Parts: sequence; C-alpha cells; structure tokens
Amino acid sequence: MIGYLPGDAIFRLPWLDRERRAGLDAEERAFWAVVLSLAVSLSVVLGLAAFQRYTFGRLILADIGAVVLCAVIARGRLRLGAAARRVTWTAIVPVVLVGLAVSRFFPPAEYIIGGKDPGVYMNEGIQVAQRGALIFRDPIVATVPPFTRNLFFRADEPLRFMGFFIRNLDTGAVVGQFPHLFPASIAIGYGIDGLTGARRTAGVWAILGLLAVYFAGTRLVGRTTAAAATGLLALHVIEVWFARYPNAEVVMQTLLFAALLANARAHVDGDRFFAPVAGALLGLLLFLRFDAVLGIAGVAGGLALGVLDGRRPRVSFVATFAIVAAIASVYLLGPMRAYAFLPIVFLSNLPAWEYVVLGVVALAGLAILLAPARALSVSPRVLEWLPLAIVAVVWLLALYALIFRHPGGKLAAHDANALRTFTNLYFTLPALMAALIGFWLVARRAFWRDPALIMTVVVFACFFFFKIRIVPDHFWMTRRFLPVILPGMLLFASAAALGGIRAPRTGAGVLRTVVRVVFIALLALHYARTSRPVINHIEYAGLIPRLERLAKTIGDDDLVLAESRDTGSDVHVLALPLAYTYARNVLVLQPVRPDKPTLAAFLDWAHTRYHRVLFIGGGGTDLLSHRYGVRPLASERFQVPEYDAPLDAFPRFVRQKEFDYGVYEFTPPEPRDGLWFDLDVGIRDDLQVVRFHAKEASEGHTFRWTSATSYVSITVIHPSSREVTVWMSDGGRPPSVVPADVRVYLQGQLLGTARVRGGFQPYSFAIPPDLAALAAGTGDPVELKLVTPTWKPRNVLGTPDDRDVGVMVDRVAVK
Repeated sequence: MIGYLPGDAIFRLPWLDRERRAGLDAEERAFWAVVLSLAVSLSVVLGLAAFQRYTFGRLILADIGAVVLCAVIARGRLRLGAAARRVTWTAIVPVVLVGLAVSRFFPPAEYIIGGKDPGVYMNEGIQVAQRGALIFRDPIVATVPPFTRNLFFRADEPLRFMGFFIRNLDTGAVVGQFPHLFPASIAIGYGIDGLTGARRTAGVWAILGLLAVYFAGTRLVGRTTAAAATGLLALHVIEVWFARYPNAEVVMQTLLFAALLANARAHVDGDRFFAPVAGALLGLLLFLRFDAVLGIAGVAGGLALGVLDGRRPRVSFVATFAIVAAIASVYLLGPMRAYAFLPIVFLSNLPAWEYVVLGVVALAGLAILLAPARALSVSPRVLEWLPLAIVAVVWLLALYALIFRHPGGKLAAHDANALRTFTNLYFTLPALMAALIGFWLVARRAFWRDPALIMTVVVFACFFFFKIRIVPDHFWMTRRFLPVILPGMLLFASAAALGGIRAPRTGAGVLRTVVRVVFIALLALHYARTSRPVINHIEYAGLIPRLERLAKTIGDDDLVLAESRDTGSDVHVLALPLAYTYARNVLVLQPVRPDKPTLAAFLDWAHTRYHRVLFIGGGGTDLLSHRYGVRPLASERFQVPEYDAPLDAFPRFVRQKEFDYGVYEFTPPEPRDGLWFDLDVGIRDDLQVVRFHAKEASEGHTFRWTSATSYVSITVIHPSSREVTVWMSDGGRPPSVVPADVRVYLQGQLLGTARVRGGFQPYSFAIPPDLAALAAGTGDPVELKLVTPTWKPRNVLGTPDDRDVGVMVDRVAVK
C-alpha cells in the first residue's frame, strides 16, 4: 500500500496517452509504480508532519484514499488492456541487479548515535515517526528554568543536540538540521519495522537507485551497456558503503535519475504523462538536499538545448515544478532557514567573475526557452557540432584537473586534487579514459536522445571536481560523487567498451569483442576486490544492544545529564539516541566547567520533578562540589567497529571505537570527612579527572594518559596538607621525543617540575602552608593541573594511535 499501489493506480489512469506508457517494458512499469508510490507517500508524510499530524496509520489511510480516488475518477477503468507489453526475458536484468544489491547492501550500519550527519538523519526520521511533526515540542527544553539554561544551551546558537536546533526555548520547539525527505522515508521504515526498518531505509533507496540508473541508461545507451554500468555500480565500494550507511545521496540517485528518465520520456519521446512526473520529482528533490539545484540546473540546460532541436518544455512540467518548488521555498526559508543559511552565504561570497558567468548562462538559457520558434532556427550543422563542442570543453577541463591543477594560494589541496583523488582511489585511470571516450561516443550518437541527462552529469562533475567543499575525510568525501558522477561516468565507460557491440563475424571482430568484455570484467573484479572488506563490515555493530541496555537502567521519570561535547570524550554522542530513539529525559551539559552554584540550584529544582538525576560521563567534566553529592552506580567500557577514515588516503582497515563512561546519581550533600585524598586513576574516576584520555589497564595498573594540560579535582584537602604525590610513567616515550617534564600546579600555583622516566614511580611535590590553608578554605574541590609535552605515537612509531599523549598517571594522593 505504501510502496506500490498508489503509483500503480496513477500510472493506470486512462488519460495522457495511457496506451503509450502501457507499451513500456513490464519491468519499467513496475519501477514507475514504486517511484510514484514513494513520491506520494513521502509527500503525505511531509504534509502531515508540517501540521504536526503524522502517524503511520494516517499514512496508510491517505495511500488507500489515493488508490480509491484514482479508481473513482477513472470510473474503474484502470486496466492497461491489450496495449500492455507482456513480461519478457528483459525482466531478468533488473531482477538480477536487485538480487546482487540485496546480497551486498545489507545488513545496515547501527549508526544511530549523534555527532555526525548519519545519526542526525536517523534520529530526525525517528522523531517524525514518534512525534509526528517536522518542528516538534521537546518538553525537557521548555521546562529548564531560565536562570540555568546557560548550563545546557549556548545563547548565540541554542542546540538541543548536534544537528538539532532549538527554535524557541520557552516552548521547546526543536527542528532537525537537514531537510526532511530522507528522514520521512526513515519514519516510514520505522513504522514498518521499528528501528530495524529505519536502518534498512538507505539500502532500499540504494536498490532503487540502481534501477533508476539502469532504466535511464537503457533508454540512452542500450540495455547491455546500462546493465554492465549498473552492475559495476552495485560492485563499487562507494555504492556498497553508502547503501549501508544513513545518507541522503542514495535518495538523490534514485529520484534524480528517475526524474531524468521521466523528462526524456516527456520531452524527447513525446509522452505527456511523464511531464508532470518529471516536474514533481525534481521539485521533491528540494526537500532532500540543497545541491539538488545542480540537478535542476542540468535539466534546465538540457531543456534549453532541446529548444534548439525544436522541443519546448511542456507546460505541465513547468507548472508542476513551479508549484512544488514554491512550497519548497516556503519550507526552506521557514522551518529550514538555518539549513538554507550556509548555501546563501556561499552564493553571496562568490567571486565577481563567477557571478558574471552564472548570469550569462542563466540569461542565455532563459532567452532560449522564451524566444519564439522562428528566432531559434538552427542549422543541422550547429546541432551536429554543439555536442562535440561540449565534449571538447569537458576533455580540456578533465586534462587540466588531472594533470595541471595543483594546490596553491587560496586553492585547497582537496579541491585541487578532487579528480585525481576520485580517479586514483575509487575509479581507476583506465576507467576514466574509457569514460571520456564514452562521453564522446554518446554525445556524438545520442546527445539529442537525452541532453538533460548528459548535461546533469557534466554540471555535477564540473562543480564537485572544481570545489568539493568538504574535509577530505574518507569515506565521508566520497558521498559527493555518489548520486550522479559515479553512475554517469560508469555509463560512459561502459558505452566506450560495449557500445555498438554485435555478434562478431571475423577473427578481428571476435578479438575486439573479447577485449571489450575483458575490460569490463577486469573493472568488475577490481571493484569487487576493493569493496570486499566493506561487505564483511557493519559500522558500529553491537552498539544498539549496548544502548538498549543503558536505556533500560534509566526510568521514564529519571533525568540524565550527559557530559559536554567539549570534553574530548565521545560519551555525549550517546545522549541523542537516548533522548530521540529511546525517549529518555536527557540534557547535555554545555560548559566543561559548569558554574557550581547554578548547577546546585538546577539539581535542587530537578529533584522536585524527577525521581533521580543521573550523570553519564567518561572523564572531562569538572562537576564535583560540596553543595551536592555524587554516588557511582555503574561503569561501562565497550568497543564497536568503526572503519578507518584517513585524510587524503583510501580507508585501510577496521579500527575500534571505544566508549568508556560511568553512570552516577546526584544526591544531597554528604558530610565532609577527615580522610586524606587518594585517587586510583582509571577506576570510577570520571568526575575527578578533566582533559585526560580514556581509562586503560596494563601490568596490574589502571591509568590514564594525560593530554597537554590535564586536571584532577582534589575533593579533600586540609590546612595541614603538605604534600601531593602523583604516580606516573613515561609509557615508553621514545628518546627522539622531548623529555616528559611534568609541571604540577595546585590552584594555579606551581608546585614543581618532575622529569618522568621509566615505569610507574611516585613523584612528590611540597604544598606551601599558606596555599594549603587557602585551598582548604575554598569550600569546593581544588584544581591540580598537570602540564606535559605531548607526542603522537602514529607520527613517531607508525602505530594507529593518533592521540597526543603526555604521561601515564596511576594514582594521585594528598597528605
């Protein structure tokens, strides 16, 4: 009902030359039923959520209503009849592609934590499913007393979590960072099969993306070439990785190639039905990502060139797109204005010459689209040479980007090397050469069969290879190549290898055919081998059971404070799914050193509303105070697999992402006893240490590495205290590194410096009597600061450890 029947009913309506589209291959008709159904269902989700009325049940009812409405207005005449082409052997190809994709695109990642885009997308979609709104009310935000808001929210940019903006602190209105089309599909997946269904959404979109590329490619370059290109796409490591990883690019791949196919059916093949379909799909992309405007620009360029060939855009296409784009504009400038801000800033800061070029191109395209037909009489010679001129420009740009473009001045390395990075790490140089040759062949033979598709690939390639605009962090960087550039270039490369291939009649013909097939086979083997490690990897496998176990220890009437994201620990990323997937009451502390009187006042207030107030942290928040007590409840440490993500290099291996945290309960203040301070570092010390690395254990010692500046909260100090002793080890610091000279400060006053050598040894520092008296009279824990020259094991020893480490601290005592 969600994914097939509404679109099938629309496709069968007895208007706009139904017999013409009934003559399409049966497998393409099924594809259009799925795409149209998803367009309807996603529009329903967005529409209901915009008015805070979405539920999964209402979506089902709306889809049923769409099917019934189609049947009523068509008076039951929904049979395609004799004009419908029967299922033939050609249906085997998409079935094989789907089978290949299913074997490679699942199981999906367990990426539901915060901190980066994938977790934001997941929790944004789950919030649509749970709360039924695009902008939803978070009661935790609304109830925080105004005088304590600075503990949790920045005044200049109120964030609920990374990726979730607070629109109004008084009402608790919160909105996700990203446009809601992909989250809407996650909400549908969540309604079908809970968290598992939400995680599988990206894989389903990736399968549909393969089919969209295949059908659009079949129309342009033929079934054999399209099947080869799509098969290579299914084997490619970029496609496999992002089919398992929450991202909007797989959605763009599906909808944009479907829109391109619909556009070609409407404006080249003359099928009136597909004109509003193309307009609606293009407009819908504006609810997905801002760079969808490049796809719209590509289609507009193709339509403008089509006018030169005597084909004008259909009114139904323009009207449909204009209506959807107008709604999208209200959406982007209203609920999503924070998202639209950066693209607006980017466009407003372009160099003057780029404004001139964009203006000239836009005016030329508009003039072509609006000019009367008699004013655009173009000779066949121009139509013949125009595609070749475009090929020449693309070849020159590719040559420049591949050989002559190097970083320097304002040109960043990852921008200058974008085409080389893509070619050397992901595509291969032979494939690029084949793609450039194939681009020439396709432009020469079939440019006017689908100018919009060809121009869209050109626009995306020119833009992203010119300005990638992201940190070169792989696989993160590769998302920009996924929707259009990779499938488009594979279509062109396959066209060079297989275009025009026929049964050979001579020995030379047999040899040429063998060489062509072997080229595709070798490329397939290379892509399959490169992606094999990813096939066997599940990003963050085992994280969800850990989160579920943690969530079960937190009651519905408990409040959780998570440590600040500025501590250097990753514990704060668990706060997002705890709140927005498992519906726990969670707040993230904003400062690393919260104001103790304000925090005490907040805790007094919170204890009147919640059964327990808990803290989750991994060491890094200066939280202790004599105004309240803190009782340890649990300590947890686990690792989940995370794929390597180096800068400017191909990902090489799976590493382990570690989570190390303690769970504590805030209690009433406890009497201060007369015991001396003695801290065993590495055991339930999360509240006593700041700016240390994670807990470790070795050779019978628990310890933490210091960073350049680390702190210990001394909770007990007396006027009679005369000595602080720190048990430290240099951790095998290489001789080539600066010696481990540790400076020790108490309350900002230097106690002394010690050169740490060898294994764990005690290093003692005298406390002046006046300093001891001053520290004892503060009424709060005092700060012990360790300042150490650091070194990076990865740079010195070549190990995977890329931390900046100082010395190992095992114990701290004050007597």
